[in-house]
Amino acid sequence: MTGWRRLTSPRPYKLLTSTAAVGALLVTGCGALPGASGGSREPITVVTWAPGGKDGPDALNMSGVTAMASAYARWSNSNGGLDGHELRVVTCDEADTSIGAGNCARMAVKENAVAVVGSYSRHGSSFMAPLETAGIPYIGGYGASEEEFSSYDSYPVNGGQSALLAGNARQLARSCEKVSVVRPDTLGGDGQAWLLKTGLTEADAPEPADIRAAESATSYDKAAGQALKAAGSSGGCVTAVLGDRTETFFDSFRRLEPSYGDVRISSVLGSVGQQLIDSTGGRNSPFEGAYVTGWYPDSSNTRWDRMREMIRKHAFGDNRIDPDDTGVQTTWIAYTVLNELVKAVNAPEITAGKLVSALNQGTEVDTGGLTPVLRWRLKDMLGSSAYPRIVNGKVTFQVVRNGRLVADKKGFVDVTRTLSNASAKG
Repeated sequence: MTGWRRLTSPRPYKLLTSTAAVGALLVTGCGALPGASGGSREPITVVTWAPGGKDGPDALNMSGVTAMASAYARWSNSNGGLDGHELRVVTCDEADTSIGAGNCARMAVKENAVAVVGSYSRHGSSFMAPLETAGIPYIGGYGASEEEFSSYDSYPVNGGQSALLAGNARQLARSCEKVSVVRPDTLGGDGQAWLLKTGLTEADAPEPADIRAAESATSYDKAAGQALKAAGSSGGCVTAVLGDRTETFFDSFRRLEPSYGDVRISSVLGSVGQQLIDSTGGRNSPFEGAYVTGWYPDSSNTRWDRMREMIRKHAFGDNRIDPDDTGVQTTWIAYTVLNELVKAVNAPEITAGKLVSALNQGTEVDTGGLTPVLRWRLKDMLGSSAYPRIVNGKVTFQVVRNGRLVADKKGFVDVTRTLSNASAKG
């Protein structure tokens, strides 16, 4: 599960890997990697960061992101690198703190990185400024910070939590007579409720019941009771977007549900994922039948086969890399973007400036159907005041069936209009 926890105290970053990936050192006399097309091509250095969960069981652990980046480098270099360039991946533990995120960004500058790729951090206000100053693009972050959708230096591959919430409203509107929204009693939670209300209203569904809940509660009996009562005895739905507390909420929900009838539950990836479903009973999980909105195709989709093959051959059994995890999937997509950009630049030396130029001039990136074709020209961006940098406003509808997240509707659903309307009216 990908939660949104904060550590209680800051700590400096820890450099995890700063050497070129294994398998990249067999260079021919003209400087090419095995399998490369020939010619002298300079190595490419990029940085990937994420919290490593080193401070105990409650620390946010997204180490699969950095492990995936290292495995991708091994795979790429064993196949000739990126357009003949050796890929050097430097990873950093940003510790889920603003200090750690800033230190990782400054490390990227020190390492002369041409990009930060496929990373996870909630502290965009700390890491984006150093990257902007150095002109280093931030490509395909997870979407956990507001700056990823506002900074001119950011090139997102998904629409962040906002797109998930807008999509969740559309998914619920298809089959729910009444909807209760359980969200944090915070300013961010107010935004979540507004997005869900906007999406439901657009679909001519009744206005949802807005249930506020403490962000770090140990029990949600009161909120669960309010949500169930507002959803009605049948045909109603309860959606909860509480990050790592979503499981705690549904524990309370499950205890109360028999008194209220048949109510369907729902959430978004990041609050509910395959790991949580597995850990709570699989087919017997309380999430069986739940609606879940995601960014990408469900994990069983054949479009993920290439990623899974790479993991099997080059992750060396690293159990940090879960192919069902959205963070791991986002990192794969981000490195796919990097690969396509490097091929488009097609130069002996790749620099941050050349990548930025390729991005801004409209280089198209085909991710093999894992996202729509991506392009980052100004006219490709949503351009709203709240989400100016979003270029991918599409989501997927999934459902938990026999303990697995599977497609609830084929293909992508475009929620761009909902995002624009929510931004204009908010």
